Amino acid sequence: MTAARPGPAFSVHDIPFSTYGSWFDISPVIAEKTYAEDLHLVSHQNGMHGVLRLVPSDPTTGDRAGTRVAAAPGLLSWIGESGRVDLAYESPDTVRLRGSGLGIGVFAAARTLTPFSGTYLFYDPAAGAHVFTSYETGRRYRVTLLSGTVAGTTGTQALGSADRGVAVTADGPWEIAIEELDTARPRYATSATFDDIVETARGAFASFVDAVAPWRSAATPAAELAAYVIWSATVRPTGLVTRPAVLMSKHWMDKVWSWDHCFNALALTSGRPELGWDQFHLPFDHQDATGALPDSVTHSEVLHNFVKPPIHGWALGHLRRRLPTPPSQAELIETYERLEAWTNFWLTARRAPADELPYYQHGNDSGWDNATTFDPERVVVSADLAAFLVLQLHELADLAEEVGRTEEAGRWTRTAEAIQAALFEQLWTGDRFVTRGVGTGATWSSTSLLDLMPIVLGEHLTAEVGSALADRIKAHLTPHGLATELTTSPHYLADGYWRGPIWAPATILVEDGLRRAGHHRLADDISTRFRALCETHGFAENFDALTGTGLRDRAYTWTASSYLLLAEAHAHRDGR
Repeated sequence: MTAARPGPAFSVHDIPFSTYGSWFDISPVIAEKTYAEDLHLVSHQNGMHGVLRLVPSDPTTGDRAGTRVAAAPGLLSWIGESGRVDLAYESPDTVRLRGSGLGIGVFAAARTLTPFSGTYLFYDPAAGAHVFTSYETGRRYRVTLLSGTVAGTTGTQALGSADRGVAVTADGPWEIAIEELDTARPRYATSATFDDIVETARGAFASFVDAVAPWRSAATPAAELAAYVIWSATVRPTGLVTRPAVLMSKHWMDKVWSWDHCFNALALTSGRPELGWDQFHLPFDHQDATGALPDSVTHSEVLHNFVKPPIHGWALGHLRRRLPTPPSQAELIETYERLEAWTNFWLTARRAPADELPYYQHGNDSGWDNATTFDPERVVVSADLAAFLVLQLHELADLAEEVGRTEEAGRWTRTAEAIQAALFEQLWTGDRFVTRGVGTGATWSSTSLLDLMPIVLGEHLTAEVGSALADRIKAHLTPHGLATELTTSPHYLADGYWRGPIWAPATILVEDGLRRAGHHRLADDISTRFRALCETHGFAENFDALTGTGLRDRAYTWTASSYLLLAEAHAHRDGR
């Protein structure tokens, strides 16, 4: 058997070490912007919780070993002068660790145990293992010695405040397994060697990257790492997550938001069509009676306090063109009815009486939470929303024709035309779009890229309007990509979330709209700059527009997916 290639090396400070399907990772990131000294087993069930602290130890001093951490798909290692400790995923809920020359301590991250919080440690004679139970995750973490010697334990059965842990000595080679489980399972047993486990994990990742990025080459050097970010952030169906799901991150942004998922769906659909289809539909599994999608979904929580913009028609059109085989008629009907309900939500619950255009209730509804567009008022009629809805109505019309609902197709087309006409009559000034307050009727413009998002209408725009938008978009270009706020604006902030930094979804939507509107040179420029940004600075949630530095969560899947989409399109345009 040919050994799978190791895959790209990465820093666990930026990208968690994990595997496809797992709800936990190994990382020093234990909360938002919080980095621990030691690597932790961090679970994402019931939220993000650092459960166990993993500490290599040097037998010559008895102290924490001075080690460096090396990580690549399939294998994480602590490497010191006296030896090393290796860790690999045997399955989504089990990791194996082995050591030579260094020991390991497995400790509860929380010292304090109360009736409602913390971690309890005991020895379970039926399992022949030490077990940590976590109030925060509601799960157990079983540590089984496979070879070597337990040097000692501390805090077993302790209540209140105490150190709790299991130490494995380094007086010879050793190996342990750590499992995340519910209440009980048979004693740990396996016939697989540690090297077998590493090879299996590497092979699984290699198969994934070959499927989603078969076009990669030296001209797309970040493709494998982008694929790893997505692969390692995928979790199996558990709790409220109804399908295999790509979380936005296995750092603190560990949810599926109802527009982020579209970009992951698009990147996956060509090579992993079932997984891509699942990404598109997952939020629709939690659609409410009004047709609204939730703001976000994760293991134990579905939030409905906000929504996200209706980019789903735009996404579905691209997704269907990327599918290797068309959906079945039953799948198309289900998709049509879900998209119809989501569209009707905007046409009923989000249109003021006698108004033709829908409104947002807050910047969060747009996905651009604090964009300067929303500074004067928050309940607003904005041009981006109308544009997205027009595209969604056209997609509904196409779907209606395919499922034999011709009369409905005509109605959706007429509605799209009416909303687009109202968009230009009410919000277009001749050279730009304005935003209108629903309560006051006041209108204003801003220096946010959000005001220019009607470029997504692409081929539906006149040449004059497309050119006017393209000229304004050029002003947002920095050496690294599209700043979400003009860098000359007094409101620009380097780390201002949607008030300056470069974001992947805005880049994808603008690049696609420009290309469909015929502005290929500008679209190419935007693609080139964003790909170079990711190749230099990774796959952060967003980026400093002037320096390119990654900001906030540093392992964001929609950024990785956006890189793959742009890199694939570039590779195909180049004829590779």
